[in-house]
Amino acid sequence: MKHLLIITLLCFISFNLFAQNKVLKDVAETQEMSKKIVQLFKEDKISKLFSEMKPYWPMPQNEMDVTEQKTISQLNLIKDRFGKAFGYTKVKNEVIGDFAIRETYIVQYENSAIRVILTYYKNESGWIINAFKWDDSFPLEFR
Repeated sequence: MKHLLIITLLCFISFNLFAQNKVLKDVAETQEMSKKIVQLFKEDKISKLFSEMKPYWPMPQNEMDVTEQKTISQLNLIKDRFGKAFGYTKVKNEVIGDFAIRETYIVQYENSAIRVILTYYKNESGWIINAFKWDDSFPLEFR
């Protein structure tokens, strides 16, 4: 009985290591989620951005926390160089069949721009966030 309790407890803990517990029901919801995330990115509300993504992103909590902290610290470093954010534009929507979507946005700053890329994957339950990436490689979008 003691071993069964320990095994049950370990299973419960392992299920809670991943933050994702919701799905987006359709493509329209993925697009709305992307707009919300990019708006929060533009407003430099990174903690709120990660809170919004957490229920839909099957990433271990410790990895999500590290990613959030790195994003905050890196954005703090570039604020002086890039200036203030003032807008964003969706530049690309890519799909693979009916199970993957990648949306690319450009967040405009006074002195440069940042590219934000969100990837969604459709599993048996619905759409989940598969990846969130940002960089200053917006010139690659000229291809």
